[in-house]
Amino acid sequence: MTETPDQAVSAELIALADRLADAASAVVLRHYRQAVAIDDKDDSSPVTIADREAERAIRGMLAAERPGDGIIGEEHGAERSDAPLVWVVDPIDGTKAFVTGRPTFGTLIALLHNGSPVLGVIDQAVIGDRWIGAVGHPTRLNGLPCRTRACPSLDRAILATTAPDPFSAAGAAAFDRLRRDIRFPIYGGDCLNYGLLAGGFLDLVVEEGLNLYDFAALVPVVAGAGGMITDWQGRPLAAGAEGKVLAAGDRACHAAALARLNDN
Repeated sequence: MTETPDQAVSAELIALADRLADAASAVVLRHYRQAVAIDDKDDSSPVTIADREAERAIRGMLAAERPGDGIIGEEHGAERSDAPLVWVVDPIDGTKAFVTGRPTFGTLIALLHNGSPVLGVIDQAVIGDRWIGAVGHPTRLNGLPCRTRACPSLDRAILATTAPDPFSAAGAAAFDRLRRDIRFPIYGGDCLNYGLLAGGFLDLVVEEGLNLYDFAALVPVVAGAGGMITDWQGRPLAAGAEGKVLAAGDRACHAAALARLNDN
């Protein structure tokens, strides 16, 4: 991949992302439901040895196999972030779920080409579910293609969000407008919500306050399954996006949700 973000991702890069997820999964499983210390980061979010070691495992493989690529990780910072190809890693998305023994967290691995996500992995090590999405390929769950489901109207839509806490006052008001129009909401799930949407089990996911490492991997997974994922203005999600995310399995549902979020 050297030309445009629309060029199909190579099989070699997809295979590497799969192996990176394997390496992270081994670390995560070793620490899952074990007595691990919970530290607080500067933003008061929790972090554990599992987060740090899983990211180090991924970084070690990339240093050996893709030394010219950049990397942005939640726990260990950025290197060569101006490179054409940059890997973005969240070793445990949903650390609160991880430390409370709930298998609703996931490892996120993305590849950006000139700032746009072109490859994404959502991996849940405990239950063994792995979604891989890549430009030019259908999204796969555990090796099999998966698709979003039709849901053209909001009154039939099941909506998910991780928690109400990250919403700003304006964001919470926008979310509440949308919530009143949908079939029912569910809470919790972190990155798994986007995999479940890609597989046709959810219709909408709405979040605010996400960082690049939180959303980059989600974009190819949702898009490759036939869904739409944008910010709250309908713009593509890429490096520099403010972190308001709207994902939908159906384009009509996405348009209706977008209008409701913006009070139209």
